[in-house]
Amino acid sequence: MPTIGEIGLNQFAPYLMNRVIARWNASLSDELKALGITTVKMRVLAILSVAPSLTINELSVFAVTEQSSMSRTLDSLEAQGYIRRTPRPEDMRIRDITITAEGRAAFEQLWPNMYKMFRQMFDGIDESEYRHFVAILHRILQNTRNLGG
Repeated sequence: MPTIGEIGLNQFAPYLMNRVIARWNASLSDELKALGITTVKMRVLAILSVAPSLTINELSVFAVTEQSSMSRTLDSLEAQGYIRRTPRPEDMRIRDITITAEGRAAFEQLWPNMYKMFRQMFDGIDESEYRHFVAILHRILQNTRNLGG
């Protein structure tokens, strides 16, 4: 088995993926702060802008956040008026979480810059390369479900 030094950080994909995401988040940070939104809140609003309603467990998975952190995030988003939690009639323990008009407006304010950054990130990468990259990411994501076992 090679050492990390033999592989090299710039050839170690998990390291590169972390750098890309850290730069993405840092580039958005000023705009997020101006709206009183954290990175996790932004992810929740983005997810809820395309999903009609989700539970806290589902949101935790999609937003890549622990359920305890998600609970605090949702408390804050609800206080800001960006989301609504509604008990399910058939099981009052489960709350369906939906985005409000205010939450949608906040996300729509962020989206143009997010899309611009997305386009810059993939500048010089053609459509077929992008589709191939996304397909590889999906395979990697599937593989990570089996890590450690």
